[in-house]
Amino acid sequence: MNKNIKLAVAGAVLALSASAANAGIIIPAGDWTIDINGNVNGYANWTSVDHDSNWDAGIATGSAIAVGRDDNTHRNAKSIQTGLLPAWIGFTGKTRQNDLDVEFTISLQPGISEDSMTGDGALNGLGLSRASSRATVLNRQTYLSFGDKSWGSVKIGKDLGIYASDAILNDMTLLGVGAGAGLSSTLNSTAGGIGTGYQYAAWKGQIAYTTPNFSGFQATVGIVNPNMLFDTHQPSGAEANPDDITTAYQPRFGFEGKASYSFATDAISGKVWTSGATYKVRTLADNEVNVNAYDLGVNLNVANFGLTGYVYDGRGNGITFLGLQGINGTDRRDGDGGYVQATYALPTKTKVGLAYGESKLSSNGNTAGITAKQDRTTVGVYHPLTKHLNLVAEYSDIKIQGQVEGARNEYTTGSLGAILFF
Repeated sequence: MNKNIKLAVAGAVLALSASAANAGIIIPAGDWTIDINGNVNGYANWTSVDHDSNWDAGIATGSAIAVGRDDNTHRNAKSIQTGLLPAWIGFTGKTRQNDLDVEFTISLQPGISEDSMTGDGALNGLGLSRASSRATVLNRQTYLSFGDKSWGSVKIGKDLGIYASDAILNDMTLLGVGAGAGLSSTLNSTAGGIGTGYQYAAWKGQIAYTTPNFSGFQATVGIVNPNMLFDTHQPSGAEANPDDITTAYQPRFGFEGKASYSFATDAISGKVWTSGATYKVRTLADNEVNVNAYDLGVNLNVANFGLTGYVYDGRGNGITFLGLQGINGTDRRDGDGGYVQATYALPTKTKVGLAYGESKLSSNGNTAGITAKQDRTTVGVYHPLTKHLNLVAEYSDIKIQGQVEGARNEYTTGSLGAILFF
């Protein structure tokens, strides 16, 4: 299994009975070793919208994780869908040639969140499917890498972003649902803790260098596809302002980097990390502004206890997605937040977890449709039924406040399901 997903499900998240620490299906093929790996998961969700006031004027465009009542103002809904980590099929090839470790990875992420009449997306575009994106098969990884343990490695292609990557890999809801289980299964995957404690690392085209492991210390730096930042404030007509970003043109590459230190003794193990990102954005009026973000996190494990703490801050970085609502004209909206998470492994190997996270956005100028704060509390139970199969139960309470007074969205989601790694 490729490195990022190994970390996500084997070490950084919950270390659930080595459920995915093993490689996938290994096939020798001449000079190559092919690893076919992935997961299948599904969850039944019960969502209740507790408060949905001033929706249109307050936060309809201001939050990527808000869940509103449906057209008939029904407060409750049920769905069966994939969780934060979508179903995954990955193909990794490795070989050693000319004193180089050479690798490629290509992966696809199909979801189960399709609720059109046929259930397979066949009627999309005919007005008979409520959302054409639900049956979309994602492509999150297509990269090559080469290197050697003596000097490091170079990666070229699309993979998880560098900034904020450890935040999501240490989120316990990566094995479950977290926030964003909608009223009608509208997305390929849920939000987990994205936007309620950290920003989404996203899947980015990049050229990155990773150092060798120096007794636990390792660092990565890279240039990143610049044309990914966006802002949702797009006025038109008489309200149009040339300083508002309708397309986030960026005149240079983005730069991202991270450094970490992992350690282990007989009594304690853990990891400390920091990462950052910087982008330059040019508005329609040719004003250039910098978007910057940075974070700091720590994960500690003592006996059966696990504790994770994480904080982030930035200028113009917005909320939920890097750059979302981050710029209003030439001014920047600053985003900050963090999460704390505690887990405990019972004698049955069942892990119980409690997490709280929040993300905040400063205000400048226009406030309609702009988020002020998003927070989430999650209680989770994760049980390794077999070496590869985990049963999951979660309950999350999500609150979203808009910059406009009285604009808020509150909902709860309960989830039951399973995730199988191979």
